[in-house]
Amino acid sequence: MTSAPLAAVTGAEGFIGSHLTEALVASGHRVRAMVQYNSFSSYGWLETLPAEVLDQVEIVLGDVRDPGSVRALAEGADAVYHLAALIAIPYSYQAPHSYVDTNITGTLNVLEAVRALDVPRLVHTSTSETYGTARTVPITEDHPIHTQSPYAASKAGADRLADSYHASFDTPVVTLRPFNTYGPRQSMRAVIPTVIGQVASGARTITLGDLRPTRDFTFVEDTARAFLAVGTAPAEAVVGRTFNAGTGGEISVGELVRLIAKVMDADLDVREDAQRIRPAGSEVMRLVADASRLRAATGWAPGYDLEQGLARTAEFFRDPAHLARYKTGIYNV
Repeated sequence: MTSAPLAAVTGAEGFIGSHLTEALVASGHRVRAMVQYNSFSSYGWLETLPAEVLDQVEIVLGDVRDPGSVRALAEGADAVYHLAALIAIPYSYQAPHSYVDTNITGTLNVLEAVRALDVPRLVHTSTSETYGTARTVPITEDHPIHTQSPYAASKAGADRLADSYHASFDTPVVTLRPFNTYGPRQSMRAVIPTVIGQVASGARTITLGDLRPTRDFTFVEDTARAFLAVGTAPAEAVVGRTFNAGTGGEISVGELVRLIAKVMDADLDVREDAQRIRPAGSEVMRLVADASRLRAATGWAPGYDLEQGLARTAEFFRDPAHLARYKTGIYNV
């Protein structure tokens, strides 16, 4: 009798990582989940998963910036899903060195471990922010890279490393480039939980930054399925390639707020908060995905429309136990 395949996940304690962990277990995997070492022994969102899921999860504390931690995580894995990253764009203006250490050096450590241990598949996580403001829409994977923040630059650097390891060493890497993922467990640094969290806590005057940018919002369970799709597809279909994951839909932040107000049956007054506005040359004004390459290679397609996903997200934040984990009254950098 063969044992279940072992998937190693970096960043497993986070928003997308915890949903991916659930999806992997549901699809018959065992998971070795790396949680960033902390003195509180906190496992992040993994602590909220059902016991029957956690029975198939080995949680290890480590850090992608440490090569030894990464090698131990990858030992014996059938696939490594690399999600660990610093992701907050505003904080990247303040601490760019941290982004290079985690997002570039951390990715190098993952690539080196996968190469040394002959792991059969590495799924590397990119971001739509590497494209910058759309020059042509929808954005295909051939769109120019134009990094408008230190965060985006660090992720683009990691992408180029992944590409180089495939070209130089035949490292079996596939890059997934999710567009704006949202849903339960997302941090308050993103716009949807910022709005929904404020409404769920009773606020009706909502503070936001620029309302003009447009985004392609993808529900987190759909993003998790995209990771699983490229992690399990035949190698000849995906290895050495980059794939967008997005819905192909587009909505401005201002229109998004109106849709959230409808979903949550709330009359909202939106105020602009200057500290939430990116520097003029750094704001990405338009992102909308062409995910046809991913669909052709794996059959993936989003299962949620935006209103359905927002309703699921609002339900999560309206739970007092969940809302208590957030600081809705401050600007979360």
